[in-house]
Amino acid sequence: MGERRFDDLVEPLRRELQLHCYRMLGSVQDAEDAMQETLVRAWRGFEQYEERGQLRAWLYRIATNRCLSMIEVRRRRELPMDLTPGAPLAEVAWLEPYPDAWLPATPPGPEARYETHEAVRLAFVAALQWLPGRQRAALVLRDVLGMSARETADVLEVSVAAANSALQRARATVAAGRPERGADDVEAQELAARYAAAWERGDVDAIIAQLSSDARYAMPPLPAWYAGHAGIKDFLQSGALDLRWRFVPVRANGQAAFGTYAWQDGGWVAISVDLLAIDGEGIVEVMSFLGTEHFPRFELPLLLPHR
Repeated sequence: MGERRFDDLVEPLRRELQLHCYRMLGSVQDAEDAMQETLVRAWRGFEQYEERGQLRAWLYRIATNRCLSMIEVRRRRELPMDLTPGAPLAEVAWLEPYPDAWLPATPPGPEARYETHEAVRLAFVAALQWLPGRQRAALVLRDVLGMSARETADVLEVSVAAANSALQRARATVAAGRPERGADDVEAQELAARYAAAWERGDVDAIIAQLSSDARYAMPPLPAWYAGHAGIKDFLQSGALDLRWRFVPVRANGQAAFGTYAWQDGGWVAISVDLLAIDGEGIVEVMSFLGTEHFPRFELPLLLPHR
């Protein structure tokens, strides 16, 4: 009965705990590992749960501390534009996309500063990775989840003054890089659809027309990235558009995204999951995550049927 009761109580919190760990760690796999260990530790201590207060706060304490331990020993997750100077490329740990289908329905608390869609955007998660662990946790707990100062201090097992100090330093660090609000959802989806159609036609000018003048294009784990219409057009004309492409729409990190497939050896082969950052000026960033390991998370096949 204890195991069944534990599962019944924890299951509604599973998605939000995984997302919390993803924000902290920038990796889907690391987040899954942290969440699983959180549940194992919680199960072991479940008999004393009644003495520990609310289940949700207790689970967040376990998950946050597990993430802090992982941050101490693992490399920061990065994007090509933000690479640590001089870092050996073989040792770079890359930020990963997060499927919208996994996002919890739980709204942020009353003290949250970020809307749900803002707090999962790739630029925001990337900015978090540059914060020290405790500052990262304080910002997520207060400004994303909307916990009170006391609740945050309890989760971090520090004084309220220490939690507030970490929060203020974190806010100061990320303030300049806070993601702007995206375009209207309908407008963004229409723009994304035009972008995908241009790729499928192999129309480089139509692709460029969907981009803002200062757009950036990157393909982790490749370190190179391209900026502006001229730079991106040169890259596209250097061979990318020699292939035929199909784009399958998905959603990732609260953004328009596509699973991309190239025609190779008589079939449509999975290549990348592309995330588009869109504002009123157009597509401001394309992050093309190369590799088939991302596709199962979005329930995308590795091969598409012929058409």
